[in-house]
Amino acid sequence: MRFGDLQRTTIVITGVTRGLGRAMVDEFVRLGHIVSGCGRTKSEIERLVQLYPEHDFQVVDVASHLQVRAWAEHLIEKHGAPRLVLNNAAVLNAKAPLWEVSDQDFSNEIEVNIKGVVNVIRHFAPSMIGRRRGVIINFCSRWAVDVEKLMGPYCATKWAVIALTRVLAQELQEHGVAVIGLNPGIVQTAMLKRYLSGNGAAEMSDYLTPNEWAAIAVPFILRLSLKDTGKLRHVLAPPTYSTCTRTRERSYL
Repeated sequence: MRFGDLQRTTIVITGVTRGLGRAMVDEFVRLGHIVSGCGRTKSEIERLVQLYPEHDFQVVDVASHLQVRAWAEHLIEKHGAPRLVLNNAAVLNAKAPLWEVSDQDFSNEIEVNIKGVVNVIRHFAPSMIGRRRGVIINFCSRWAVDVEKLMGPYCATKWAVIALTRVLAQELQEHGVAVIGLNPGIVQTAMLKRYLSGNGAAEMSDYLTPNEWAAIAVPFILRLSLKDTGKLRHVLAPPTYSTCTRTRERSYL
């Protein structure tokens, strides 16, 4: 049975304070699902709590094993094992040759983009195994299968995420839990603006807004199931992602 066939699905999302995560919250709630989310920006989490008091939003740094453990324990006690876990949180530092990337910047991408994914899996997967159900979706990008100069740390983290996705899919398939990589495509987010960094920033308006994207992506996500496990799925058509721009083809993300 696909999630879209269920009346209400319990959904966990990381990185809900901006961008795609924030837009997915609105769309999942609109469709009647139960949403639990986390982010690092306290003011934005407080705004979500006020806007959706019947749902659950907390300040959590996914890079912290202890914070994620406490968050997972709270949610599992309150709602039981989630049926859908979206590892959406990620960071992108400024472009630079690898030798010019500071130790702090490199570590920050590793901590959030890789360890954050693993922390969430570590603390939610056992409950999903116990119920023999659920889907874990790890957000990737085209850089999960490609590389680009000046993007070394981010490319490395996304290659790592897709490798972890494939390994975990093999480990969890016998337990009835799917693990899927998801390439969202190109969307008007702060991350895209940082990537463009003044060279084509005016082109931001060519792309879908997060809310426009979520209207497409959320039904797509709800259709994913065990048959998709171990695969990289694309919300917007690869490889040129021509469906994600209103006027012309792009190949950025």
